Parts: sequence; structure tokens; C-alpha cells
Amino acid sequence: MAATTFHAPIVTGNYGFAEIHKLPDSNHHLLVSTKVFQENEVISGFGAKETHSSPSRYTVQVNEQAHIILQPEFLQYMNHSCNPNAFFNTTTMELLALKPIAPGDEFTFFYPSTEWVMAEPFLCSCGEANCIGTIKGAKELTKDVLQRYRLTDFIQHKLQQINH
Repeated sequence: MAATTFHAPIVTGNYGFAEIHKLPDSNHHLLVSTKVFQENEVISGFGAKETHSSPSRYTVQVNEQAHIILQPEFLQYMNHSCNPNAFFNTTTMELLALKPIAPGDEFTFFYPSTEWVMAEPFLCSCGEANCIGTIKGAKELTKDVLQRYRLTDFIQHKLQQINH
């Protein structure tokens, strides 16, 4: 039996507080912290490079009609986790730390925290104990699942509308 060779990630971009790492064996990209962040600390401001009327796998939903391509663009390399360490506050347009983050930690967020309906639901592979399985928009998740996460004001408003 041949030994499995592991290839270390390749740093493809450095942005001060974060680096993009590419895993050569899978071509998967990660956004990795290069500094310490405390819980509730602002990691970065963000804005819209482009605004679209419908979701795509590359957008973050900010309201009923607006789905944005993130600026700075490197934030698009944040992956999903069912145990996220960051949150896109689309009201203040700030990326916030949900818990302490150390250098070398991957930045992750809970996709349904911003997405009412996802363009491309997928089977999660985060490996967390609380993994919810199929990742789809907040509209399709139970109240029990959603109450475990910080959600954008937009998603909270949508949930209040369907509960009244």
C-alpha cells in the first residue's frame, strides 16, 4: 500500500489580517487569519463590489432584492461551517468575530445566517459535531437549528414575517 502524500497549503494572497490558502490536492481555497481577534471584534469592514437581484454561490444577501459580491474580494474565500467563527453583519457592513480567532485559524461563517434562499444548496462537510447536513437557505431550516446561530437583521426580519 502506497503512503499518502500531503501537500502543504500554498499561500496565494496576503491581505494583512488574512491570507488565502490553496490546498494543492483539491484546489480548495481557505481564508486564514494572520492575527488574533477577540469575540465581537471587527475583523474587517466590507461593501459591495457588485449588486445582483438574485443569489449566486458568490453573493451575500443583504436584503430582499440585493445580493452582493463582496469588496474586499478576498472575503469570498470564507467557507461555511456549522460552528462558525465569523459573522457578516449586513446592517453595519462589518465582519465580526463570533469567538476568539488565532493566527492560522480558517475564517468561516454559517451561510444561512445571510441567505434566505440559497442558489446552490450543498451537502456540508465541515465535520463539526453540530453539523446540520444539507446547507440551504434560512427559509428551509427549522427554528431549533436557526436559534443556535447569529443571523443578520434581514434574516431575523424574514423569520418574524413568517411567524406572524
